[in-house]
Amino acid sequence: MSEFSEIYKLYFDDVFKYVLTLSKNELIAEEITQETFFKALKNIDKFNGSCKLYVWLCQIAKNTYFTMYKKQSNNKNLVDHKESNDLEKELINKEKAFDIHRILHHMQEPHKEVFTLRTFGELPFNKIGQLFGKTDSWARVTYHRAKLKIQEELNKE
Repeated sequence: MSEFSEIYKLYFDDVFKYVLTLSKNELIAEEITQETFFKALKNIDKFNGSCKLYVWLCQIAKNTYFTMYKKQSNNKNLVDHKESNDLEKELINKEKAFDIHRILHHMQEPHKEVFTLRTFGELPFNKIGQLFGKTDSWARVTYHRAKLKIQEELNKE
């Protein structure tokens, strides 16, 4: 796992910049980059070394981005592409904020606390990781999973 955190530290900024060139949106780029490293961690045993690790990560990022873009383009019920990935902006809408708080109330730890610390406490991922005695990449992945759960619940309504 420490090897993967080195990979994360080494390549996160470069993968983020690559995704930013695709999406032209920092929030989407951050979410796709987080998802990229989550997928890479799950599938690191499938990396055969036939290409550079950076190329492999960018391929995952590109596929993740286009899969998300296609899914959102095909689904008429989803909010606009930019807004669906930005739960923080939805908090401006008080009704949505109440719905998010209701969902959070029933969410299990650590997702509940990580999402709350990041969104309402505006803590950076490295500080959240420190609070839990984990890495900043753990905090990013946990936050991303919490966002996905909230979005899933919001789409059910």
